[in-house]
Amino acid sequence: MRAPEFWRSPAGLRAHGLAPLAVLYASVAGARLARPAPRAELPTIVIGGLTLGGDGKTPTALALAELLLRQGERPAFLTRGYGRVRRQAADVGDEALLLAAVAPTFVGADRLAGARRARAEGASVLILDDGFHSRRLEPDLAILVVDAGYGAGNGFCPPAGPLRAPLAAQLARADVLLVVETPGCETLPDRVPHANGVETWRAKLQPPPGVAARFGGARVFAFAGIGRPEKFARSLASAGATVVGTRWFCDHHAFSRRELQELQAAARKSSARLVTTQKDAARLAQGFDAEVFPVALAFEEEAEVAARVSRALARARRKRAA
Repeated sequence: MRAPEFWRSPAGLRAHGLAPLAVLYASVAGARLARPAPRAELPTIVIGGLTLGGDGKTPTALALAELLLRQGERPAFLTRGYGRVRRQAADVGDEALLLAAVAPTFVGADRLAGARRARAEGASVLILDDGFHSRRLEPDLAILVVDAGYGAGNGFCPPAGPLRAPLAAQLARADVLLVVETPGCETLPDRVPHANGVETWRAKLQPPPGVAARFGGARVFAFAGIGRPEKFARSLASAGATVVGTRWFCDHHAFSRRELQELQAAARKSSARLVTTQKDAARLAQGFDAEVFPVALAFEEEAEVAARVSRALARARRKRAA
């Protein structure tokens, strides 16, 4: 789905009209957040997005895994998926392929079974980039990610707004609130929810060094099937590219060959380079020609984040040893 524009704006007539349904959704989501979860044998870091897509969960998971690798840990990702028959997005999901490029990734609905398998194969710490709201495993460190420019949207749950669960219930389950900025989008203080005593980290989502130089001055036609594609367009513009056209699809969209051919034709007509995201590239047909514009998450105070993560892992290990 694509998030309705009214989810972003201050609550108006449409949001208030849908409020009774939002209350029902909030009740179910809040109850799910409150339910007990099993604890894995390994220290577990769980990441959640405040809203329905586009907050930056997967880049956060990747950044944490790389930080842990530098600390000498052996992280493994647990994520949901649709099977593990082939290394294709249709089988395991596009995020799983991105995660697997950094650390061993175990795909399946049974996270406890995945945790046991990861431990048997030598993992020392688990990262779940989609387990905050589903409560599949009890976290030793729960990180709630929020887009600095989008925040909590209009503050409602679906269908009236974008929140995955009531704001207060999400913050109550979080150890850390991670505020993520993207190029061309400054933090909007009134958008970022008050943390109510929750520890706050900050990070930036930006292209890795050298990527901007490849796109500086280029004419590009951008396409994507992600939660907030406008962030992708802003990142391209901030790298110096001229975005001459865009086409946005639903999140996790499965591109047909006809759609891909239409995109190529649109780019040629505009004398532009056809560009997409890393996540979307995992869902493209083999042989399809499109450039990838990658972005990566960088913590503003990485040393402090590393120290905080180390303390959380040490505390988790002491609990399990007791």
